[in-house]
Amino acid sequence: MSILIILNHQPYDGTDVTWNALRLARQLLSDGEEVRIFLMNDSVDLARDGIEPPTGIEDMVAMTKALIADGVEVKVCGTCQQRCGVLKGAPYYDGAQYSTMAECSQWVRNSDKVLTF
Repeated sequence: MSILIILNHQPYDGTDVTWNALRLARQLLSDGEEVRIFLMNDSVDLARDGIEPPTGIEDMVAMTKALIADGVEVKVCGTCQQRCGVLKGAPYYDGAQYSTMAECSQWVRNSDKVLTF
């Protein structure tokens, strides 16, 4: 089964929304599911180096990089690169794929399940 997870929230926004989405992605992958992640809005900071987690909070950029290393495709909204996140305009690190809304649409249509956070 292919599962697409679309994230929108800034990683360290005072909630556990993004952290829980990444934990779920890790668990689904561990359970043998095909997982893909699309980052848009302020969640694009997960694809940038330079965001330091608050003390005592798991490093969500490192979590995202680990998912990529384990074979999860992570695509990141190209328009959001200039408009969104704490690090507006900063480039995405290698492994996070610059993408478009058209590619997100294709992923939605080709996924068995779509989850949004």
